[in-house]
Amino acid sequence: MPSISRYAGFFEVVEQSYMCRMKPAVLFSVQEQIQAELESAYLYFVLALQAKDRGLPGVAQWLKVQHDEEREHAMKFIEHAHARGQSVSLGDIHIKRVEWQNIGDLFQAILEHEQYITARIHTMYELAQREHDYPIFPLLQWFIEEQVEEEETVRTILDKIAMVGQTGSSLYLLDQELGRRNTSD
Repeated sequence: MPSISRYAGFFEVVEQSYMCRMKPAVLFSVQEQIQAELESAYLYFVLALQAKDRGLPGVAQWLKVQHDEEREHAMKFIEHAHARGQSVSLGDIHIKRVEWQNIGDLFQAILEHEQYITARIHTMYELAQREHDYPIFPLLQWFIEEQVEEEETVRTILDKIAMVGQTGSSLYLLDQELGRRNTSD
């Protein structure tokens, strides 16, 4: 009967592949995406404070929920990395300031930001394919679908703004509608 030591190298390879550790390029992209999601959360929180200060409590509520979602997105990537035996480190938060005169400007900036995040996710998916990092595919597919939903939601808000306007009772009613958003939406 062969000795166990004869198979030691085989078991090391199996153990390493069982852990499904990420290749360095994929891990780096995950770290960057965690950072981008946390920066998105911070951006939406800043915008929520601005909306509240401008008398738009419904818009502020919508943005606070968006803030919470972005933190959850970061946690999905963190948990995936940890499940694969990887450490996660965070950098400083840097955000691009968004100047807005009205909610049309605000939601246009939000749409552009979501499109930026979508492009990042697509780039990660392409990298994962090149690196043959199959365990990350389900997570990235979830994010691809999530980004379709995110962009659609913001485009719908922009369509409503274009339809009803941004002043007076129209703004008041739209603000009320946006304020009904909660974490289960």
